[in-house]
Amino acid sequence: MKEKCLKLKLQRNKSKTGFKMRLTKLFLFTTKEFPKDAEVISDKLLRKSNMLVKSHSGFYYYTPLLYKTLQKIRNIISQEMDKAGAQEVLMPILMKKELWEESGRWDTYLNADIMFHLSNRKNNEMCLGPTHEEAVTDLVRKFITSYKQLPVILYQQNTKFRDEIRPRFGLMRTCEFIMKDAYSFDHSEKGLDESYKTMRAAYKNIFDRIGLNYIIVQADSGAIGGSGSEEFMITADSGEDTLLYCADCGYAANIEKAESILNEVEFKNYNSELVKLHTPDIKTVEELVKFTDIPAYQMIKTVIFKLIFKETEKFAAVLIRGDLEINEIKLKNHFDCLELKTASEDEVRALTGARVGFAGPFNLNSAVELIGDNSIKDVNYFLCGINETDYHNTNVCFGRDIKMPPVFDVKLAKQDEICPNCKKSRLIRKMGIEAGHIFKLGTKYSLKMNASVTGENGESIPMLMGCYGIGTSRIISAAIEQNHDQNGIIWPVSIAPYHIIIILIGKEADITNKANDLYNSLLDRGYEVLFDDRDAGFGFKMKDADLIGIPYRIVVGKKALEDIYEVSERKDNQKKEMDSSALFDYLKVNLS
Repeated sequence: MKEKCLKLKLQRNKSKTGFKMRLTKLFLFTTKEFPKDAEVISDKLLRKSNMLVKSHSGFYYYTPLLYKTLQKIRNIISQEMDKAGAQEVLMPILMKKELWEESGRWDTYLNADIMFHLSNRKNNEMCLGPTHEEAVTDLVRKFITSYKQLPVILYQQNTKFRDEIRPRFGLMRTCEFIMKDAYSFDHSEKGLDESYKTMRAAYKNIFDRIGLNYIIVQADSGAIGGSGSEEFMITADSGEDTLLYCADCGYAANIEKAESILNEVEFKNYNSELVKLHTPDIKTVEELVKFTDIPAYQMIKTVIFKLIFKETEKFAAVLIRGDLEINEIKLKNHFDCLELKTASEDEVRALTGARVGFAGPFNLNSAVELIGDNSIKDVNYFLCGINETDYHNTNVCFGRDIKMPPVFDVKLAKQDEICPNCKKSRLIRKMGIEAGHIFKLGTKYSLKMNASVTGENGESIPMLMGCYGIGTSRIISAAIEQNHDQNGIIWPVSIAPYHIIIILIGKEADITNKANDLYNSLLDRGYEVLFDDRDAGFGFKMKDADLIGIPYRIVVGKKALEDIYEVSERKDNQKKEMDSSALFDYLKVNLS
């Protein structure tokens, strides 16, 4: 009984004691200059502080301060996932080719040059996992056989590998990264909807707890596939993703997925016969507008694409209004091809008989599939190419001169176009960093991989899957992009490596003793404290404190002998003087 009581007491004492570290012992080596190859502020600050150290392109070392932040992010994610009823597992990073062939994704990822692949000593082909849909489906199908065992949500926080063409922006686009990926399994659409809502709510809790500003946007599912896809975007000017959103109704979408209603324009009714126009070496829309005075929106341009499928290739010509651009993601999804490329100059010449810039719907090679964007439906008396170098036709009319092709939404939506949801407000453009992505996969993997259960009536039902990813390591960069100033990082308290940094000023024994007493008192109260006890000047210590971004700073100098301490928050650097009693009350309010 005494042994049990002692054990409980030790556990209580351990939970009460904060994390401690002295800078004289810490593996931290700050520098004065930014690295020359860093492009965004998060990469500059992390590497100037050497919290993140570049090994080689796309691969990094996390030194102790940053690893603590990574672990805090992981803990928040795990806590919210566990609270939502998900169960943590760990899956192999190295996976066999045969598993990916079952889903049909081996060729997709190889052709896209995304996957690290290798062979073992028996010449069996394998890959380093860029994602784990195949692995988790294989795991679940081994044991889940009845609808009564569902729903199940499994997740892991594991290393992923993707062979990026150009790794950049520090932790935002790397070849090796930490990701939380979760997968739900249900036997009905209703069950899948519930799992999706549960994970969506858990994600909101995660990003709220971390303390980041984010927008949830409609998104394209990409190579993972499925439907009902949404991204959690951390808003930042340095983000790689463009978002369009409506401030009035809340519509928001990644530009790859965004729809819009075009602003009204006044089409001119030329009301005349078809005219063949000589346009010598005039091939761009901008040049044609100057040459003809016809507005760009009353032109239709033709863009030819090469579509690559698993075993075949073909070409497609897309008609779109002259003032608009084609969204290649929408187009790729429409054709459901492995890859889509703009046709080369030689390919265009072979298919049209003309140079690039003069392609059009007239006398188009029958081997080319012709489609249009929705925007062409309202255009008549327009200018377009005719597959003859140095010539265009004007006053072209659908129905009279050429047949209207099948039309779809393949345009790239733009800022200031009208919201497709409320149909009145104009869309606003923002940049964002994708930190989370959730999908409804449906039966995309379960059908191909024979992951089925017995239903209520004894029938075989393919499981309905959902997929839910968070870029655990990417959150580090996203947090800094949102929280920094000219001097360094401003960590949100929830993920800061330490809550408090004590800066000792002076070498006198009595001041040092005061600093040590404060350090121990704070640790006893459960705070995470970094003690800058280095033999260095005040300015040097303050610059390092600004750089590494610990949320609360306490300066211990001569006034400490009178029980007076200088306190400031990293986010505003406003200095306050207070005695130890007021200090403890202040920290209790702000760090509770």
